[in-house]
Amino acid sequence: MSVPDAPVTTQSTTVRRPDGDLLVAWAAVTDRGRKREINQDAVLARFPLFVVADGMGGHIGGEIASASTIARLDDVVSRGDLRSETIEEALLGAVGDIGDHPDATDEGTGTTVTGIYLDDTDEPGWVVLNIGDSRVYLDREDALAQVTVDHSLVQELVAAGRLSPEEAENHPYGNVITRAVGPSESVVPDYVRLDLRAGDRFVICSDGLTKELTDYGILHFLRENADPAQAVTAMLTAALENGGRDNVTIVVVDVSEAPADTTTEQLPVVDASTGDATA
Repeated sequence: MSVPDAPVTTQSTTVRRPDGDLLVAWAAVTDRGRKREINQDAVLARFPLFVVADGMGGHIGGEIASASTIARLDDVVSRGDLRSETIEEALLGAVGDIGDHPDATDEGTGTTVTGIYLDDTDEPGWVVLNIGDSRVYLDREDALAQVTVDHSLVQELVAAGRLSPEEAENHPYGNVITRAVGPSESVVPDYVRLDLRAGDRFVICSDGLTKELTDYGILHFLRENADPAQAVTAMLTAALENGGRDNVTIVVVDVSEAPADTTTEQLPVVDASTGDATA
């Protein structure tokens, strides 16, 4: 049985709210898969931002693009100023980094960037962001929904009624994406806002997962694994056993009512009304 190269752990933090504290717990994993020589995916799982980047480009261009984008977004988290404006500034900076890198010579070098962040500037809620065809799923009340819309040629054909969703699954142009960070200066993601609700589970993933698992398969492993680390490990194992044709990156983020204590690795508590962290 295939297993991840490194141990996967669950981390958590408590979000203070006047109407009851919530626990946000998460785990992330990335793997090069069984067919690729290198891993061009990159991942950032650092509260309050959880992002997957799936690089593309010849030689090591895709790896450069995804790593540059994640580094820029990590800087935003470090500064503690996470807003759509600062995310877009970071993505624009990543475009420059990619273009300036001596090994990113392919004109098609770029990366998807897809994920969620907790916005506490007003009423606390999740903001889903997306450029490309990596995906965010929401498991709410035991029903899985794809929140993001793929920026891909196949998705455009489906939206135009020229392809059925079933035909799209194995279309020869399935890897052609229409928006990415890198090939152009247009780096404004699509945004979707969702309320912060106990019981919700998010899956953020590159297409290396969705090539190998159906939506029902993803939901199955969420049902079978209550802990985020166990869930991402089970999904990765299944994706590798089903072929592992691409790099695979998965983040699971859970929201629950905060217990009196927790066995996960506890991070500083965050007050949703002020954004301040306490030990």
